[in-house]
Amino acid sequence: MLATRLRLFRNHADTNSQSSRIDNKGRFQVQTATQQGSAAMTSPTSEDHSQAENSGLILFISLVATIGGFLFGFDSGVINGTVDGLQQAFQSQSVGTGFNVASMLLGCAAGAYFAGRLADRYGRRTLLRWAAVFFIVSAWGSGIADGSVEFVIYRILGGFAVGAASVISPAYIAEVAPARYRGMLSSLQQIAIIFGLFMAFVSNYLLANYAGASTQSLWLDFAAWRWMFWIELLPASVFLLMLLFIPESPRYLLLTGRQADGEKVLHTLFGERCAQKKVAEIQRSLQANHAPRLSDLRDPTTGKLRTLVWVGLGLATFQQLVGINVVFYYGAVLWQAVGFSEADALLINVISGAISILACVLTLLVIDKIGRKPLLLWGSVGMFITLALLVYAFANAAQDENGNLLLGDYGTLALVSANAYVFFFNLSWGPVMWVMLGEMFPNQIRGVGLAVSGLAQWLCNFLITMTFPLLLTGIGLAGAYGLYALGALLSIAFVLKLVHETKGKELEEMQ
Repeated sequence: MLATRLRLFRNHADTNSQSSRIDNKGRFQVQTATQQGSAAMTSPTSEDHSQAENSGLILFISLVATIGGFLFGFDSGVINGTVDGLQQAFQSQSVGTGFNVASMLLGCAAGAYFAGRLADRYGRRTLLRWAAVFFIVSAWGSGIADGSVEFVIYRILGGFAVGAASVISPAYIAEVAPARYRGMLSSLQQIAIIFGLFMAFVSNYLLANYAGASTQSLWLDFAAWRWMFWIELLPASVFLLMLLFIPESPRYLLLTGRQADGEKVLHTLFGERCAQKKVAEIQRSLQANHAPRLSDLRDPTTGKLRTLVWVGLGLATFQQLVGINVVFYYGAVLWQAVGFSEADALLINVISGAISILACVLTLLVIDKIGRKPLLLWGSVGMFITLALLVYAFANAAQDENGNLLLGDYGTLALVSANAYVFFFNLSWGPVMWVMLGEMFPNQIRGVGLAVSGLAQWLCNFLITMTFPLLLTGIGLAGAYGLYALGALLSIAFVLKLVHETKGKELEEMQ
């Protein structure tokens, strides 16, 4: 199916549409087809591109990079089934449990921030290799930890890896993929993330079911929740191995003055004629002959942050303010709180993971046809409606003597609304946010732009994750999900007013 999609996208390059550019204040400018005409006269045709491109290698590189996304998802989702084990092993209450679960996110914030800048210095591929090593160390250490402090240290190390992979993998894919199907290939990142979450949910469910519970002993007399972490060693090792067989990003090579190496990679990916054109475009796109730095994010005339940077920060934070990671991290806790058993709650997580994969596949098929902005808008509207229905169900539920909700007749509404919410998120904000962050920043500031956006995304993720146990015991599920519904409502206005389309634009057009 993917190979067929690639052929279709080659044959449908849009040479007549308007293209957007971004001025030095981060505002989009429109260039008409007539204005592009002279450039088109000397540009390779779509047929030339199709014949010269090494599509197999481009796809292989993209798939290897998305293993980082798989590990991002697996490492994020595995904690879902270990909460009971962590509470029992470390004798933690709501605040302690919240920090044990959310501690990884501090590492994610640091990893995302420093990875973007380090990738501009040492390369995208090099950072992904270090991320693979950190995934391995974290998976082993989280399983052997005997106390909260030791566990938190290993989870933070894993967070460094997740944060780095979250920003570098989509950026790396965007830098090697042709514009006409870049959105599709970049969307593979979110499919990999969701597939990683899904496999973590499946693994957690099978291990807990085999042992009898996540807190019961499994192989070698270790509790099942510890094996849930150790399973990650397999894909993390594969990731490290496969990274030995892909080239460095050609745009990074040219950015750092390694022109011969950059031209060689571009020639391998796109053919000689297209490679020479791309080299010239990339070099023209660089604002000045200096290494990327944070000050590049400011408008040189006003000293204020470029509008484009604010859009990146908004995309990153709104993706978390809708509360999606409460489902990812606390799904089992949530469903147990409304009367389901641990086994049933873990099975619901598996179903949600499958729905997420379906939604991401649909996005992959349409993102380069209908664009990024419409998907974001539809997703925001859908999430607001489904979250509002969840609030209604939780608000009308009864309570037992232990304070747990009894959904009764509202159980079906809650289950359907929750999975519809997951579907809308993964149809829109899940994949599209990462796609846009990977492609919307100009070459000169891509690394630092990703750094600050990634930092904001993970800090907001930490805030949502850390506060959920407190909200659950304070204002209840209805109150917590009411806040997330408000986030979805505000995101509608944000998309309508500030988000601009990037479909089909070359990275060198982002100025």
